[in-house]
Amino acid sequence: MTTQSIHILSTRPLPAGLIAYAAAFGIGLDTLSFIATARVVDEDLIRGIRELALKPLVAVFTSMNAVEAVRGWLMTPPGWKVFCIGSATRGLAADFFGEAAIAGTAASARMLAETVRKWEGFGGEGAGGTGGAGGRGGAGGAGPWEAVVSAGREVYFFCGDRRREELPFLLRREGFTVNERVVYRTILTPRKVERVYDGIAFFSPSAVESFFSVNAVAEATRLFAIGETTAASIGAHCSNPVVISDSPEKEELVRRMIDYFQLKK
Repeated sequence: MTTQSIHILSTRPLPAGLIAYAAAFGIGLDTLSFIATARVVDEDLIRGIRELALKPLVAVFTSMNAVEAVRGWLMTPPGWKVFCIGSATRGLAADFFGEAAIAGTAASARMLAETVRKWEGFGGEGAGGTGGAGGRGGAGGAGPWEAVVSAGREVYFFCGDRRREELPFLLRREGFTVNERVVYRTILTPRKVERVYDGIAFFSPSAVESFFSVNAVAEATRLFAIGETTAASIGAHCSNPVVISDSPEKEELVRRMIDYFQLKK
């Protein structure tokens, strides 16, 4: 049995398999949530989304919570084209909307905005020699998608009430119409942590805000973050060094933590 000499706090739940994987390297992973999410309860919003499901559109998701909220209100998957972040959110979206509906993915909101901009359905760089309309064949074909493309660069961004600004800002700067639908809310659930951990993992700016509202960290504690935005939020609260994962997946961040402490031995 491997002795757990390193102790890390994850500020969101992790699968039992990941906790066991870390334990094999002598790392004990404690999990404690600092945020909760709740689907928005609004009859007008739900009615509007069900009406949107009756027509073709381009949907953007940067959160599993948003995908879960939307699919919870729809009886059958709509004929949308979907852009989403990360493999976990992508997997959830593909499970409901269908694999063929996934028009593009990216590792961050900023990169996803660029993926949307370049989509051949909008006449982007992948459209080929026939221009914006000619590029539809590889991303949805003719028929109802002709109306979507001819209507201009328009997307529907399904998000939470604490969504970051990067994606809608970048798309609007490129001339897109971004219709935002807030489908879930993030609730801060701060908790006092008494133990001094070797490392703490953060997965969102909201969790950072919640944690530091009632806690401080020891100087020797190494902090880990998914993405530059979460890392920047940590930097606003303390000066501890931050190890950043380039991928939005929790599995990748756990691997980065293991690599870091293995190299320190």
